Amino acid sequence: MLVSQLIGRAGRCPGLPTTGRTTALTLIFTRPSELPKLTLKIDADTYRGTRVGVPNLISQLRRHGAGATFLFSLGPDHTGWALKQIFRPGFFSKVSRTSVVEHYGIKTLMYGTLLPAPDIGKTCADFMRQAHAAGFECGIHTWDHRVWQDNVRTADAQWTTETMQQAYGRYHDIFGHAPRTHGAAGWQMNDHAFVQLDQFGIAYSSDGRSQLREDGSLADQDAGPHRLSVFGKPLSCVQLPTTLPTLDEILGRTIRGKLIDAGNAAELLLELTKTPRDHVFTLHAELEGQKLAPIFERLLAGWRAQGYELVSMGDYYQSIQNDVLPILPISWGELPGRSGDMILQAM
Repeated sequence: MLVSQLIGRAGRCPGLPTTGRTTALTLIFTRPSELPKLTLKIDADTYRGTRVGVPNLISQLRRHGAGATFLFSLGPDHTGWALKQIFRPGFFSKVSRTSVVEHYGIKTLMYGTLLPAPDIGKTCADFMRQAHAAGFECGIHTWDHRVWQDNVRTADAQWTTETMQQAYGRYHDIFGHAPRTHGAAGWQMNDHAFVQLDQFGIAYSSDGRSQLREDGSLADQDAGPHRLSVFGKPLSCVQLPTTLPTLDEILGRTIRGKLIDAGNAAELLLELTKTPRDHVFTLHAELEGQKLAPIFERLLAGWRAQGYELVSMGDYYQSIQNDVLPILPISWGELPGRSGDMILQAM
């Protein structure tokens, strides 16, 4: 074992005592062959994303020999209810920047309003099983993406538990085994939901984000895997927060003096990953699995060239599961390019 680098990432030195948050520099011991890990977390929010985007991403990832985790919405697709967000600050600017109609399709935007909401788990189970059969890790995103995102923050224990049990049961019906991981829709959770993950036996999850600066860089270089404290007690489930901005958060914005578009979005993200460290990147079956596939293609090639190992959440967890991780409180806040509060890693 050789000392490969000296950095200030908290909790990455096994055996180092941690109370709340480690701030001292930590020696990282790695084998010379160990590569930094870039975890690909894929959210499949909608009926269309699951039927079209997921198969596209399977093919693309296999061409690059990349690992990834697919997180599925398992109940009704009420995407049309998102129209309620028109009163949320920043909603119109995001719609104009990311061409929601173009990426999601007008039909999807009518589900639950002018059109019935299709049951994704019932009608798209074969598409989900294709991901598992191709060797990719699968997990739970949510039962009903729109309902969860709009209601969970203030929901009580009964509603939260019943909703999560619906998703858990449907996942088991589709795959024939219990889910191993989870990633919250819209990075929205509540205390009861985090406790339920422990009760399900979920060892690792990606339910929140690391805090970012306006240019997409990490506000805290120690950001990364941690555990949460809920109702005064530490939870067992390890959180693997998303550490990079998503494509829909950077497209159409002026960052570092440049208007970010399809031609330079990959360049910006690759600049953010130029210095090696573990990262989690969230992509969407509706975006990178369809219209934004060319950008994702450049990212996959670029990350390989930078020396990253492209892995699933499970692979990443295996590499850090024996580390002493900081235990942090639940924290909320906003990120550049996205409207509304979400779970953010406390600093």
